[in-house]
This record gives sequence, C-alpha cells and structure tokens, in this order.
Amino acid sequence: METFTQPKITGYRQLSPAEAELMNEGKALAEKCGEYIAKLRTHTQDAAILNNSGLVLDQRWISIGATDLQRGFMAVIRGIAQPTTF
Repeated sequence: METFTQPKITGYRQLSPAEAELMNEGKALAEKCGEYIAKLRTHTQDAAILNNSGLVLDQRWISIGATDLQRGFMAVIRGIAQPTTF
C-alpha cells in the first residue's frame, strides 16, 4: 500500500497505514450496504404494477434504515479518523 501525505486539514491528522486500511474496509462495506438499499428501493408500488410482481416494500422504513446505516458508518469512520474538532 502506498503512503499518501495529505495537506494539513484543520482538525485532522495523518492516518497510519493500518488506520487507512480499516477506513477503506469500512468504506467498502458502506458501499455494499448502499447497493443493497438501492436494490430494496426498486421494490415500489409502481414497479410492482409494471412487473406484475406483487412485491412492495415499505419505502419509509427502507429510508429510515438507509439513514441509520449512513449515520453508523459515519460514526465508525469518525472513530478511526479521530478528528479533534466538533
């Protein structure tokens, strides 16, 4: 893995290679969850009518789940990065 030194950003520090690896792993998991949410969002009333599938998911709860997942991944990434500002 190559080392990248980023310009100084207020409140942030340079991550170690191990921290960067953990952050990249978390980001990959978040992306996978995002793909799953996108798949769930295709099961709407309109899609069920068009595809004659009858499968309609509660999109309100799908959106709540998406928001909670995003919030969770942001918290985990923040736990790795450990910013010093609010």
